[in-house]
Amino acid sequence: MESVTLIATAAMGLESVVAEEVRALGYQDVTVENGKVIFEADPSGIARANLWLRTADRVKLLVGQFTALSFEELFEKTKALPWSDYISEDAEFPVIGRSVKSKLFSISDSQAIVKKAVVESLKQKYNISWFEEKGSLHRIEVALLKDVATLTIDTSGTGLHKRGYRYLHNEAPLKETLAAAMIKLTNWHPDRPFVDPFCGSGTLPIEAAMIGQNIAPGINREFAFENWDWYKKEWYDLALQEAEDMAKYDQPLQIFGSDIDHNMIELAVNNAMEAGFPDQIKFKQMQVKDFTTKDEYGVVVGNPPYGERMSEKAYVENLYRELGRTFRPLETWSAYFITSHEYFEKLYGAKATKKRKLYNGNIRTDFYQYWGKRPQKK
Repeated sequence: MESVTLIATAAMGLESVVAEEVRALGYQDVTVENGKVIFEADPSGIARANLWLRTADRVKLLVGQFTALSFEELFEKTKALPWSDYISEDAEFPVIGRSVKSKLFSISDSQAIVKKAVVESLKQKYNISWFEEKGSLHRIEVALLKDVATLTIDTSGTGLHKRGYRYLHNEAPLKETLAAAMIKLTNWHPDRPFVDPFCGSGTLPIEAAMIGQNIAPGINREFAFENWDWYKKEWYDLALQEAEDMAKYDQPLQIFGSDIDHNMIELAVNNAMEAGFPDQIKFKQMQVKDFTTKDEYGVVVGNPPYGERMSEKAYVENLYRELGRTFRPLETWSAYFITSHEYFEKLYGAKATKKRKLYNGNIRTDFYQYWGKRPQKK
């Protein structure tokens, strides 16, 4: 197998960030669509993409794509795909599905048809009539969009936001993938101070540390493809070695996280230790208004409370005013905040240099960007 087509799925608004990461891995044949980035790679790209993509939700292997206007057409075209190239005779292969603006709108029926078609295809290849499905997991997805069926196999297993370091978190944690995207949308460099005044369980500071030291986000977790019979161990071993070689463990970091809740600080400290940053990140219980610094050209990135509940509204609006009073005077600092509050700029006391629509889970938010003065070129 010389090449595969991979699909890196992305939260709405982050497609361009994921595409930039894909290109940084050296893959130039890249197509960006709503919610996904499609690219060609050699088989080692499955391991590399899963290890390195900080902002993608998962990586899928494209098996086939075709128009399907009837269940018979869906069955025959699915059956004709080379399933035995990827699925061994003992493999477990459940089918999930979704349908948008398609004649085949019944998801359960589409799943059943695809499952039957894959079974028939594998029967012919392996010359057996029953599949116990006790082996490695190959989760198949049939996605129908405007009558076009896309058949994929998930290579990731659990979502890529599961880095393996955050065993403990608060009630409404920021996904690691979104946190990484927020940092990548800033002008932060690892030689500058990084501050998160609402650190919660520490996700933003930890993701910043991983970016700062160029540590592959998937280095400490497992993936579905590792157990596939056809996937060569040497491909994964080479990708792991590359990740180890590219890490900059000696890169000094000046990363600080604070939160008003001492329980959150305890969680953050534990998670940072689990992630391998026992000393590189400093955490402290404190209020936003108490932050002071003599450093220049730092970056603030925060996910403050949004005030979605009426009982929190007054508190949150006062908090945004304090944010402005604390960080607006730092002329050489850049500040970035994500919130769904429509009057954030008015409360903060300044219009953002730029804002970008992002989704935090199902919540539509804006990412407000305040750019500070740039350092003079040496």
